[in-house]
Amino acid sequence: MARLQIDLINGDSHSFEITPAAEYAFEQEFNTGIYKRFRDMEKQTDTFWLAWWLLQANEITVKPFGSDFVKTLKEVKYVGDSPKDEAKD
Repeated sequence: MARLQIDLINGDSHSFEITPAAEYAFEQEFNTGIYKRFRDMEKQTDTFWLAWWLLQANEITVKPFGSDFVKTLKEVKYVGDSPKDEAKD
């Protein structure tokens, strides 16, 4: 299962599995399949939203999603396949 590595500018680092619950939340938010959206749109903002959701789901206090939250990110990257890569299978 793919993981998302989230490094914050404050030095904190988190790694979370992209679980079915995360995929469900993503699809409810964007009203489309996660694999289709990553394959067709390729927007980094979608990855930032997924990072935001995963942090909250793991009881880490974050700013509301938007530019203020994105400014707290140093780097967000996939460990293993990204949803776009998984969509090719």
